[in-house]
Amino acid sequence: MPELPGRIDSQPDTVAKDLGKLVLTIVELLRQLMERQALRRVEVGDLPDETIERLGVGLMRLEEAMVDLREHFGLEPGDLNIDLGPLGNLLGPEAGT
Repeated sequence: MPELPGRIDSQPDTVAKDLGKLVLTIVELLRQLMERQALRRVEVGDLPDETIERLGVGLMRLEEAMVDLREHFGLEPGDLNIDLGPLGNLLGPEAGT
């Protein structure tokens, strides 16, 4: 078993970026889940047109906010994807593109 490092790199810039990366990964996972659920409901046809429009606008704004936040932290979309080993990637293979 590999040994743990004696010290953790706690440089202020690194800590802020790593924390930002973790938070944005969680937000991106939730955004993708919400988008998939919205698409399922649209496909089923149980949403009024007004609700579909609001969902679309809300999801587009959330994606724009994610782009701004990634840029703020100097991250690319693929940086938010976590490799879960044999389970694959957390955000799926298309998340890095």
